Amino acid sequence: MSEFKWSNNLAYAVGLLATDGCLSKDGRHIDLTSKDIEQLENFNRCLNKKYTICFKSSGFSNKKYPRIQFGDVKFYRWLENIGLHPNKSKTIGSLEIPDEYFFDFLRGSHDGDGCFYSYWDPRWKSSFMFYLQFTSGSKKHLIWLNNKIFDLINVQGKIRKSTRSHQLIFAKKSSKLIIKKMFCSDDCVYLSRKKKKIFKALNAEVAKLAHALP
Repeated sequence: MSEFKWSNNLAYAVGLLATDGCLSKDGRHIDLTSKDIEQLENFNRCLNKKYTICFKSSGFSNKKYPRIQFGDVKFYRWLENIGLHPNKSKTIGSLEIPDEYFFDFLRGSHDGDGCFYSYWDPRWKSSFMFYLQFTSGSKKHLIWLNNKIFDLINVQGKIRKSTRSHQLIFAKKSSKLIIKKMFCSDDCVYLSRKKKKIFKALNAEVAKLAHALP
């Protein structure tokens, strides 16, 4: 599979497929669905393709969401070789991502199925809290993510279970270290609304600290 050479953009695209993507059982077709058209445009950009963006109905509602579906047997097999497979949502485990590109993959994973939230904690004066979260139906995938992040930058999160999924959550100090690695380059590919939310919180913390100076 030498025709697929790892790069920052390919790793990001794999992150999207690991979360919002689907491999068909036919051994050929690959699907990526997202509520953000920008996400699909980013995917095309990362693979240097112009796959058609169409719309499909959700299985849970009548809403239609942007979608890319294409056939590529070689790419499909390459994805299988690194650990992706059909019906992966609750069974995906570790993936063979080179360390050099892991945080590009992680940024794609977060853009696909992660979130970031912040708030002022009323229990402490001027305490601004924020958390970075990754979501998956597969606990073993999050265990792998957590272990990989620890191996690379020596921080760990906590895994919690909700009704239909699991969440890997990193608190403030760890989040800042991960964010720094995910956005280490000005020209990296990202989902605008998520990056904006993250850096709005980081800038709010800087403003808070500046205000506290004598």
